[in-house]
Formats: sequence, structure tokens, C-alpha cells
Amino acid sequence: MSERVWLVTGASRGLGRALVEVCLEAGDTVVATARKASSLDDLRGAHGDRLVAMDLDVTDRDATFRVAREAAEQVGRIDVLVANAGYGLGGGVEEVSEAEARDQIEVNLFGALWSMQAVLPTMRAQGSGHILPISSVGGVGAFPNTGLYHATKWGLEGLSESLAQEVAGFGVHVTIVEPGPFRTDWNGGSMVRATPMPEYDEVLHARREAMDGRGAFTQPGDPRRAAEAMRQVVASDQPPLRLLLGNAAADLAPKLWSQRIDEAAAWEQVARGADFPEGE
Repeated sequence: MSERVWLVTGASRGLGRALVEVCLEAGDTVVATARKASSLDDLRGAHGDRLVAMDLDVTDRDATFRVAREAAEQVGRIDVLVANAGYGLGGGVEEVSEAEARDQIEVNLFGALWSMQAVLPTMRAQGSGHILPISSVGGVGAFPNTGLYHATKWGLEGLSESLAQEVAGFGVHVTIVEPGPFRTDWNGGSMVRATPMPEYDEVLHARREAMDGRGAFTQPGDPRRAAEAMRQVVASDQPPLRLLLGNAAADLAPKLWSQRIDEAAAWEQVARGADFPEGE
């Protein structure tokens, strides 16, 4: 299939916006959702009916199902879901408030879950489809000052890996996208920051400085090249379960995997000692 129908959540900026632009330029049809779909008005003139922009807050499960249903009815099918809506939360685990923690999980994890559930009836009926949950290299490793963000991405990784096994028989693929630092405003205007506790000033100083937003638009990752990479994956007959994006992610992830293998080996005898002895 040379032309596809994409449903992209969180399409107003960053990776989502870049993907919408690249897919439209390639001749695909895109259903782009955002809290304010009017942010995509500038694309309507050049692409006409191939862009369907819809308001959506992915934390609203009923609205997410309605948008997916209306999108399928309007354009005829949904070939690819990119569950991209999300944001960053900066703050130590003790610093984050209940409201900040719940909001982060509602958007980054539950929003992706509702989006995936919403498109699956259409994809199962078609006998085909591809779901791309947007995780992060922060779904492979974890760092100080972003614990709740990591919690959502690690949760998304497990959720999506289970889903991949559940829907393969329906002809539906799942590829978990794990970007490194990209030139978006994830670390800028879209970042929520918890109120710092002075007790952590020394421990978290470096990470707070690195996440102050000033470097948000100097990151090495190119959102348009990331979009092209996602298009390559969708076009593949054997797409991967996971796709690292950017040199930073491609360098870091193998190091983290290697460290875990080494640690497991070092503690293997302790791990094996937790079973009943053979024969008991």
C-alpha cells in the first residue's frame, strides 16, 4: 500500500507535527489530533482533504473512542496509529505532587492506552494496521529528576509489548519508538516542573540545570528525519518491536542492556537460590 491513513495524537508540535508534515508531503492522509486542532490550520491549504484535524484530549476515553470512530468513518480506514501525545515532568520522586504525578500518568500512559484501544476495532476488522506508541530512551533507562516520566514510559513499554503479542494474529503490528533528545520543546515550553525541595539542591543541581529549557532547541535529533524513520518502519514487511531513534539513543541503550546482563550474571547464584531445591 503506497498511500496510508495515519492517526497521530499530540500533533500540534514536536515529533507529532513533523510526522504530520512528512506524511502529507508524501501523499498520505493524516488524521491529526491535538487539544486545539486549530494549531494545524496552516497545513490545510496545501493538503486539502488529506488532512483531517480534530480536537482531542487523550485523557478523555470516551472522546478518544469517538474521534477514532469518526476518523475511520470519514476516511475509510486507519492504517497507522502514532500514540504521540505526552509531555515531560521534571522533579525528583519526592518533589512531585499528587496532582502532577496523576496528570503525567493520565496523559502519557492512559492517553496512549485509550488511543490504542480506540483504533483496534477498526484495525482488527481490516485485518491490518500498525501501532507506534512513542516511548523514549527514557523507557530503556532512567535518570534523576524525571522519575514519573520514566514510570509512564516504562509502563508504556510493557503495555505495548503485551499488545504486540495479542494483536499479531489480527495482522496488526506494534513498534515501540524510543527517541533520544530531539529538537522539540519537550525540554522547553511543554515541560512541567515540580517545586524544588532544598534538600535535593545538591543532588539534582546538574539535572535541573540541564532541563532548564535553554537547550530545548539545540538537541541533535531532527524531528523530520525521525518521521522518515517511522515511515520506513511502517513500510517494512518485518517491522521491529522497538525502534531507537538518534545517535544518543543508539549509543546509550546497548550500554544499559550490557550493564543489566553483567549485573544479572554477577548475582545469578543468588537469584537461582530462591527456588525450592530440586525434588522438593
